Amino acid sequence: MGSSRRTGKSDSVGGESDFVEDEVTVVGLRAPTQAARDDGAAPRHPQLIVLMGESVGKTFPLERPSIIGRGEVAQVRLLDDGISRRHAMVVRVGGELCIEDLQSANGTRVNGEPITRHVLRDGDKIQLGERTILKFADADSVEEGFHQAMYDAAVRDALTRVYNRRHFVERLASEVAYSRRHRSPLSLLMLDVDHFKRINDGYGHPAGDYVLSTLGQLLLAVVRIEDLVARYGGEEFAILCRETPPMSALQLAERLRRGVESHAFTYREQKLSVTLSIGIAMSSDSPTAAQQLIAKADAALYEAKQTGRNRAVLQHPTEAR
Repeated sequence: MGSSRRTGKSDSVGGESDFVEDEVTVVGLRAPTQAARDDGAAPRHPQLIVLMGESVGKTFPLERPSIIGRGEVAQVRLLDDGISRRHAMVVRVGGELCIEDLQSANGTRVNGEPITRHVLRDGDKIQLGERTILKFADADSVEEGFHQAMYDAAVRDALTRVYNRRHFVERLASEVAYSRRHRSPLSLLMLDVDHFKRINDGYGHPAGDYVLSTLGQLLLAVVRIEDLVARYGGEEFAILCRETPPMSALQLAERLRRGVESHAFTYREQKLSVTLSIGIAMSSDSPTAAQQLIAKADAALYEAKQTGRNRAVLQHPTEAR
């Protein structure tokens, strides 16, 4: 399955300055790491760690000048509503790592104080907008690996390496709220492996684990970076697609379904037949939209199962348009 990208509208939270691309490409961030090697100290790896907001615990290595924002150009991409597309930037200035506010709509604070430019020190707390707080850490490789491992353990499913159900539920609530505020489409795909019990019964549970772990990677290869893939439970997966209208969601579901159907699942030289049933639902303006969205997608998934499996069903397509 090849990768595929869908375009959505860009969102701006306003008040941003133009960004000079050349400034990003000519300045490096790795100088302290090499200097540390020369004096015998452990190499350092500057990074940002999310303390509050979306994706708590996630780490972003600062290996080059990095834009922080919600836009696709951002190396440190954060989807919180109060963050501008190009909110701030980390650069090296005269041997020091600095964070600069890019005239963002809601401003940048470091340790509680508003800044235009600030020299970063280990432990600095960076607030972007109202809800997001990052910590700057000048960590060695052991600390860096620890932070990443802790984040993965908290939000990812151990078998498939996609996000777990808890993270999906938390993200769903914020995405539904975003969809209502901005009147933008939000699609939810619920996917279920057809006749999965037959695989477990016929080939053993390790074969079932192989199918699920492979499926997780196949799904990740198709969706956009901003889409969220999660294991919802057992052999069921969920995909949350921001700014994706009904027909685009249906097209994505068909690509996934055909790709899985044609993939050569082979376990201990045994070829396994694997197909998906997919239900698709769209967000609404209801106060309980998150729960309703899951219920509608489940209903569409049930219809796909009842009408022959290996198919995608869009719940109430006329209303969704």
